[in-house]
Amino acid sequence: MSSAGGRVLRSAEQYLAGLRDDREVYYRGERVEDVTTHAELGIVSRHAALDFEFAEHPENSGLAVTDGHSTYYAIPRRTADLRRRSSLIESATALGRTLVLLVKEIGTDALFALHRVAHGTPYHENVRSFYERCRDGDLALAVAQTDVKGDRAKGPSGQADPDHYVRVVERRGDGVVVRGAKVHTSYTPNVDELIVIPTRALAEGEEDWAIGFALPLATPGLKLFCSDFLASDNDPWTRPISSSHKMVETLTVFDDVFVPIERIFLDGDTRRAGELALTFVEYHRFTAVSYKLPLVDALVGLAALLAEANGIARASHVRDKLVALIGYAETVRGLTHLAADRALVDEATGIAYPDPMTTNLAKWTFARDYHDAVEHVIDIAGGLLVTGPAGADWRSETVRPYLEKYFAAAKPADERLALMNVASDLLAREYAGYQSVLAVHAEGSLEAEKLMIYRSYDPTHAVAYARELAGLG
Repeated sequence: MSSAGGRVLRSAEQYLAGLRDDREVYYRGERVEDVTTHAELGIVSRHAALDFEFAEHPENSGLAVTDGHSTYYAIPRRTADLRRRSSLIESATALGRTLVLLVKEIGTDALFALHRVAHGTPYHENVRSFYERCRDGDLALAVAQTDVKGDRAKGPSGQADPDHYVRVVERRGDGVVVRGAKVHTSYTPNVDELIVIPTRALAEGEEDWAIGFALPLATPGLKLFCSDFLASDNDPWTRPISSSHKMVETLTVFDDVFVPIERIFLDGDTRRAGELALTFVEYHRFTAVSYKLPLVDALVGLAALLAEANGIARASHVRDKLVALIGYAETVRGLTHLAADRALVDEATGIAYPDPMTTNLAKWTFARDYHDAVEHVIDIAGGLLVTGPAGADWRSETVRPYLEKYFAAAKPADERLALMNVASDLLAREYAGYQSVLAVHAEGSLEAEKLMIYRSYDPTHAVAYARELAGLG
């Protein structure tokens, strides 16, 4: 732990050392002994460690450090705080080569929401104490929100299996026992603490499902089953991004897990369960659009460079595609900044939060137009995205001369193929499919974003003006 100059921050090595414990992690059916050295999860761990490396560089300290602690833990009080947080997320994701680091971003989103929702309840002191422990320890956090849900047409109490939503199965004087599972839980094997919050509004009679808490990852009964979606050939030539930058999601199972009373943030309050789910989303969708900015910039930059390498930069249709890509990227960026500039302040706690309508407009715009943007870049790049040579070909003394001769265009083959490989990784291979699904579903679906836009918009002024124009008074 570094405390130089009043800073209380962990190094990347200290972060990785903290992951070596008895956490119960499974990958492809086998128990993982050490997530930092595992062939796939080790890549995830080292990618996440970039959040700590970023703060170690002196040139980043003005952005990454606030009052001696990680800026991620700085509770926002005004617009400038949210703009700074967005800049930090964007810069750290750029270091991650378009893949968000997320081991502090998502957890602090949840902590801000918990501060607001738990205010005035017996659990507020638990939230404050846990927040200070995480801030002072510079801990990495994951958030488990999305329950497996079972039959989507039914709520928790209507499920054939009540464990399809995480619930309390026993209450004791010193805590509770929980059972159930969450899904799509990002980076779970690679953090120090897991925050668990409800996924939806709950009805009367569903008090057992109204539970929020936090646990260390090595807690008995907490089991993590990892997705292997990004497992692939890790050749850095053909996969210059995804060979060294990966995320992992888990099915996170609570197999009769004991939660101590001091780690409970919500219990039995169905109204606040729905409030917490929505308040978390207010922050997390803002985080989402902030970390999408390096990705949209990459699409613009690759389109321009590939057009030049292919010798088609002067074509009118290419110019039109570049304008569309620039408009897309800058619209998402402008809406993200505007969401912070329109920040609101929770009166009870003094905690600022990004404007929900503008945040959801930014996220909806990104998701709605993402695949059109990808199509533009693919059209400019051409078929070499999927028919190009392998890294073994490029390293072959026999094959490479032919590749250099026949894949040269307006730029030499080495430069052209390097751009093609980045674009292929980002647009056509496993990582591309991952980003494609994330664009539609991560941090809420398109339908969820449209619903929030509709709910958040106040039509009073627009309706009054239309009535005035119609002479209706």
